[in-house]
Amino acid sequence: MTDIAITGNLPAEPNSFVGRKRDLAELVRILGEVRVLTLCGPGGIGKTRLALRLAMTLAPRYADGAWIVDLADASDPSLLAPLVAAVLGIRQERDQPLADTLIEALRPRSVLLILDTCEHLVGACAALVRQLLASCPDLRVIATSREPLRVRGEVTWRVAPLGLPPMSSVAAEDGYYADPGVDSPASCEAVRLFADRAAAARPGFTLDPANITAAVEVCQTLDGMPLAIELAAARLRALSPEQIATRLADRFALLASGDRAAPRRQQTLRATVDWSYDLLSSAEQLLLRRLSVFAGWNLEMAEQVCTDSQIAAAAVLDLLTALIDKSLVTLDGELNGIARYRLLDTVRKYAADQAVACGEMPELRVAHRDCMLQLQERGVERAFSRDDLPWSERVAVYHRGVVEQANTRAALACCAERGDAELGLRLCVALRPIWLTGGDATDGAAWLDRLLALDREVSTDVRSRALSVRAELAFEQQDYAAAGALARESLEVSRAGPGGAEPGALREIAMVALVSGQVSEALETADAAIAAARAAADEWETGVALIVRGTAMALQGRMDEARREFEVAIEVLGETRGWGRARALFGLGQLARARGESESALRYFQDALVMYRQIDARNDIARCLAAIGRVALSRSDLPLATSSLTESLRCSLAAGQRQAVARGLEAQAALAVASGQLGNAVRLAGTSQVLRTAIGDPPSASARRRLDDMLETARGQLGAATVNALLDEGRAMSAYAAVRLVTAPPEQMTAAGRSQPGTGRPDREPPAAADQSPPDQPMFGTLTEREREIAILVALGLTNAAIGRQLFISPSTAARHVANIFTKLGFSSRAQLAVWVAERLPRSDS
Repeated sequence: MTDIAITGNLPAEPNSFVGRKRDLAELVRILGEVRVLTLCGPGGIGKTRLALRLAMTLAPRYADGAWIVDLADASDPSLLAPLVAAVLGIRQERDQPLADTLIEALRPRSVLLILDTCEHLVGACAALVRQLLASCPDLRVIATSREPLRVRGEVTWRVAPLGLPPMSSVAAEDGYYADPGVDSPASCEAVRLFADRAAAARPGFTLDPANITAAVEVCQTLDGMPLAIELAAARLRALSPEQIATRLADRFALLASGDRAAPRRQQTLRATVDWSYDLLSSAEQLLLRRLSVFAGWNLEMAEQVCTDSQIAAAAVLDLLTALIDKSLVTLDGELNGIARYRLLDTVRKYAADQAVACGEMPELRVAHRDCMLQLQERGVERAFSRDDLPWSERVAVYHRGVVEQANTRAALACCAERGDAELGLRLCVALRPIWLTGGDATDGAAWLDRLLALDREVSTDVRSRALSVRAELAFEQQDYAAAGALARESLEVSRAGPGGAEPGALREIAMVALVSGQVSEALETADAAIAAARAAADEWETGVALIVRGTAMALQGRMDEARREFEVAIEVLGETRGWGRARALFGLGQLARARGESESALRYFQDALVMYRQIDARNDIARCLAAIGRVALSRSDLPLATSSLTESLRCSLAAGQRQAVARGLEAQAALAVASGQLGNAVRLAGTSQVLRTAIGDPPSASARRRLDDMLETARGQLGAATVNALLDEGRAMSAYAAVRLVTAPPEQMTAAGRSQPGTGRPDREPPAAADQSPPDQPMFGTLTEREREIAILVALGLTNAAIGRQLFISPSTAARHVANIFTKLGFSSRAQLAVWVAERLPRSDS
């Protein structure tokens, strides 16, 4: 595959992709003509792998990326929309069904969406796809399922087995083919796959005249099923191809009297997995059954959940290695330097069925639940309680928690089904940082509501903490009334018994008062929160409550006192609690900005942004970037303002949050004024007005004044009639169209985006410059959009590593882009490029 930066979440391929070249070419053509394509076939046929390769091929055509949603672990149809939203980073808006939020967010986007493993949710998948396709014209869907979705316009593609040679093509004497018109058996897809995986299992293995007949027989006996072939090839560590072919023949004969109503290939796949399972030792079989409870795991987790008197912890590594050798367990990369593993879906389902048949699954699920609870609680204790854990290790703990989300959902489901409210709520409390920073407030709120509703005895400590977390999630969802009510309930429960979440509940009540304009009440409650946190020796809550008090003081105009509160918060939180420290730095940045100390403000905001990026705190990242952009705009640093405000706006749009988008468009309008694009500024103001009206969020008095001043200036320069027409254009634009207007490269902007309505004249004449590009030559020459973006970042002084962090690409990829830019422009240094970029960026002077 060509090394192309792809937006989305497509995973890297674990090994070589063999065959299906003609299928891919035809599927690419089909998906250019239809909007929903379903890849159908039995388990193990390669539907997911084909869908991923197809998506990787097509991804560059979709401006907003290719995204895969794995539905294998989703058992409840009502969780389909939340899963899709979580993958796409879209959060549910208050008082609006999640499906409607999805539609609003996806309607303007150009997205390729892969719904993987739909068969157990086929009705829900069909209903959601119908809704999305009806309202989102640039959305394309690839589904993988054992049956079609049966939605209008769907094309169903039956995924066939890999190509097989006829046995007559194999000649005993020369080992290859007797008929010149028949391809060599070694060139057929199934045999190529067998040879490739055999070489991985036994280094140095190659097809030759002595083993080609047996290899072809294996592939034919397995009907060209990819999973079955891979399992067979793995046995080359212990058997010859001839032995494998013999054993397969015996096994299929044994299973010939199975379910005659089932598809023949389903019988073959079942026979393949049965055969592989039967070849395992009893200890290997037992471990495989127990591993089926995981959505992914590491060695420590397997040692905790899968061991007892039958399997000792010391034996797990060797047994696990044996299962990897036999391709029943897949090595799934590393996290924080620790290897992770998973089961292929078909193998996992088979092993789980075996565990159910043996009566082991209930006990396994409980052990898995306890493992996840311990893992997440231990992570929170390390990240929020210990003073000696460096920030880098806290970040690693956070990412560990994030990667286990599928496992924690399964654990929460176990708690809910068993009525284990106390344990489930403890797990929810431990998941608080992940739900808050990762934008998963809707998912967290749903689990908390379900578990809080159970009629079970729960300790006051756990219930109060769970209610406090639920209040924080409601605040994140901008449901401030619910946040206040939940926080007060948490406080009441906390005061009724030992322990509890009194400091957090008081802090949340203070935050609700702040957003409600009740600053004096917020300050009084923040004081109580600080006192409660100090009494509990809780440095984390002390620090974040100090930040709330500092914010309240700033709103009262007590700037020096507010600054001191933020500085004390940083002292309390220390160097190791980066999430809280970033909040305090952001507050100091806001104060510095209010004082006109732009250089200090930028430093504070940028320091906070570094820490927010390390834990992927999406909403905080968007807010930080917006603040950096506004400060840069005040300093007439248009390149920094443009890059920061644009990334912030894209983050807000991706999350489907219209309030943040409206504010971002207003900031872009101010940037357009500074860039001499007064017409665009008026259009953006019109779009923002419509958004604010739709969500019932009028601008603040200061924002209203800025808008009025801008419109007054525009009327003076462009005329009242022109301004009214431009406002109407903006009101008619979707939020996405407005974002496209401000994020498109200069040479791609439409006449409507750069000229007065109906005149074709620019908003203002461009400044004269001897080095200005000719009218028929793009401002940035032959550079691609990504190269232009990187050129600007180079001009801002960013290193390849810093560019990689900002654009979510590797430093080596950034270096390749820089090298390509140098080649195209004939430059040899970053300084040359910086000068060249500066000469071509819009000037703020007249």
